Amino acid sequence: MAGKRLQDIPLSVLDLAPITEGSTAGQSFKNSLALAQRAEALGYNRYWLAEHHNMDSVASSATVLLIGHIAGGTKTIRVGSGGIMLPNHAPLIVAEQFGTLESLYPGRIDLGLGRAPGTDQATAAALRRNRMETVEDFPNDIMALQRYFSAENSTARVRAIPGEGLDIPIWILGSSTDSARLAAMFGLPYAFASHFAPTQFLMALDIYRKNFRPSAYLDAPYAMACVNVIVGDTTEEAEYLSTSFLQLARGIVTGQRRPLPPPVPSMDGLWTGQEQAAVYHMMQYAFIGDKEKVAQGLTGFQAHTQLDEIMVTSHMYDINKRIRSYELLKDAILAAE
Repeated sequence: MAGKRLQDIPLSVLDLAPITEGSTAGQSFKNSLALAQRAEALGYNRYWLAEHHNMDSVASSATVLLIGHIAGGTKTIRVGSGGIMLPNHAPLIVAEQFGTLESLYPGRIDLGLGRAPGTDQATAAALRRNRMETVEDFPNDIMALQRYFSAENSTARVRAIPGEGLDIPIWILGSSTDSARLAAMFGLPYAFASHFAPTQFLMALDIYRKNFRPSAYLDAPYAMACVNVIVGDTTEEAEYLSTSFLQLARGIVTGQRRPLPPPVPSMDGLWTGQEQAAVYHMMQYAFIGDKEKVAQGLTGFQAHTQLDEIMVTSHMYDINKRIRSYELLKDAILAAE
């Protein structure tokens, strides 16, 4: 039986609302909305926003508010979290917030959940104050969310209003095999962060599929992975534009965080050999080039992984080039054989 081809599966967008060098968070939010509106027009399936804190290059820390901003400025595309870092939040508050979003934008809201803090230890402590939440509490927090969303919770002492009785899809996000086992156990859709944590991706995908238990939410496993994609009118242009991402990734590797920098003609002299190796390992699932090169790379990736959906993220300095990349990507997939 033929597998799922690249042209046959949905394509979605992950946005970290990048703050570019010399710009502001306010401009980042305008850029995100412009990209979301264009992605909707192009037929992308969903638009997710990530929760990160205390990062010079990321404006999506108040993820729920930004989801509302994007959903309010679009009409049909699904909008959600990629993801809400559940250890930072009480499940009841998350249920109320996403219940509100689903009530405002019915049938369009996704709740992706992660179990990492999305920041450093000091910032995590500041977010949680006196709460002693840890990653070990994650399964219990998922069950609490499912309970708050259920109509059966109507007689409980503690209820989520709005939220109760609403159909808000919950996704498990992860970058390790632990998250795969959890998604399989709960019978929930699974999204893997292969755009920055490629090491355990294939193993996690296999574990999720082999251990999946059908649930009231999902009959069969549904797997999505996020990859880095930068498409230019030429491969040379794409490689030039990708140097913003390379500089950003180097900052992650070295702990030298900064806003997303403009591209440079060459990375020579900007990193050590060790830093370069670490960045290229992180970029194992990055597809950079013109339409033909990216289509070929993604076609091979899909043939190997047989994903149900692919999510794309693109760290690019110029919002017009970023939007153009998503346009070219759609053209590339339509033309792929």
